Amino acid sequence: MREHELRRQVVGEMHLRRWPPVPVPGLILQWVTEVDAGERAEEIAQLDRYSHVTGEDAHPRHREGTLADGISFAWEKHSEGSSLAVFVPTANRDMLLAPREQGELADVLQWVDSMPGQIIRATAIYLVESDAQAEDIVPRLLLSRSELVSCHLQGKARMWSDFRVRDDGFGRMLVAANGTEQRDFTRLLQRLQELGNYRNKALLGLPVAQSVWPRLDAAEERLAVLSRRVADAAETDDALLAELSDLSLELMAVAASTNYRLSATAAYARLVEDRLEQLEISPIDGFSSLGDFTERRFLPAMRTCTAVAERERQLSLRASQLSSLLRARIDTRIENQNARLLRSMDHSSKMQLRLQHLVEGLSVVAVSYYLIGLVSYALKGMAHEVSWIDYELAVGLLVVPVVLAVWLGLRIAKRRVLGPDH
Repeated sequence: MREHELRRQVVGEMHLRRWPPVPVPGLILQWVTEVDAGERAEEIAQLDRYSHVTGEDAHPRHREGTLADGISFAWEKHSEGSSLAVFVPTANRDMLLAPREQGELADVLQWVDSMPGQIIRATAIYLVESDAQAEDIVPRLLLSRSELVSCHLQGKARMWSDFRVRDDGFGRMLVAANGTEQRDFTRLLQRLQELGNYRNKALLGLPVAQSVWPRLDAAEERLAVLSRRVADAAETDDALLAELSDLSLELMAVAASTNYRLSATAAYARLVEDRLEQLEISPIDGFSSLGDFTERRFLPAMRTCTAVAERERQLSLRASQLSSLLRARIDTRIENQNARLLRSMDHSSKMQLRLQHLVEGLSVVAVSYYLIGLVSYALKGMAHEVSWIDYELAVGLLVVPVVLAVWLGLRIAKRRVLGPDH
């Protein structure tokens, strides 16, 4: 088949996010990490020690395998970091309370600790078959009653957690299947974990948004001062333009430092909303539900991030508009100066033209005077030989024709030099 070079990759994307069927009762340990590009090779090398498929046959974004004593794992590479889930079939409830103290998990946790990257979220999820089994375990979890979240998921399953990080670094969660079919229960647990994972990743944008808020306050104050100064005609345009350019560069620097993180936060927030809808949460009287918990804690943080992104955009837009107004004022002043200069040049040209006409008239008179003088000398000499020539009358009669001839000659010469248009 004439396959597109990316066909296999895009089809593979539809199958990467599945977990293997989870054991009930059992324990799931999951870590979400942020891994640098330079640490990827080491991460893959660690995974390939236990992966079922390695080398060129392995998918670059997915690994799964068996560790020991029926313990399996699934790893997935994300655009930001990775997620690693370990599945332990066990009825030992102490594994949830103190997983690092259990001998069968010691080697697994040591292997996970050797993996590169910084942990964003680590969760221990204990799975039981029914609410009755769960009720015996909940008191031992020492969950905060004021922050306890418990609700039904997709009609049957039920979860308990306070989403607190314990001394061992794990958050604890208890989930009862209550007769949910295994594959549906696996998908439900994966969506439940993705909800928390995306929530934590989205919240990474909150400290960034909070850190730039004072800079935006200062930029807004500077922009207000500059707006008043631009309205003052006595202010120097060059100084105002320089300060506006500095402010625009400051806003660009803020946007460059926050755009990626805040854009990622917005994308993760939409995924959180999708997972909440897919989980079909049903509240339980006396407990906070996942929907309540998210609305009370998560949504205000997302609104803060959205407000910062919108404020950055608005300040940049206002700075750009103020710069445009200032440049329009500068252009208007330049146009007025050019208009005054053109009027001055036009006046000078007219004066030069008048002066030129005056000089031309004087030139005609001067040339005519000298020409008549030359003719008069000739007539005076002829008068001594020819008695009938009246010298003075002849000179008088020649004045007008000579002047006209000189004027006409100058015009013809001028047209030949400057062209007919002039």
